[in-house]
Amino acid sequence: MILFLMLIIVGFSLFMAFKRKRPLFLILPFASIFAYFVIEVIRFPAPLGETLRFIFNLG
Repeated sequence: MILFLMLIIVGFSLFMAFKRKRPLFLILPFASIFAYFVIEVIRFPAPLGETLRFIFNLG
């Protein structure tokens, strides 16, 4: 489901970027992936601070 939504966003942004000749529309896929990442981190059942420490201390 999320893959199809991301593909639709990418297709829409490419279409609008070429049609309107504005490369600003190409930021939309990256912004949507970032928003998805933030939403998934917030939805994680552990406390937010602990979740962020876990994510960024993996490496």
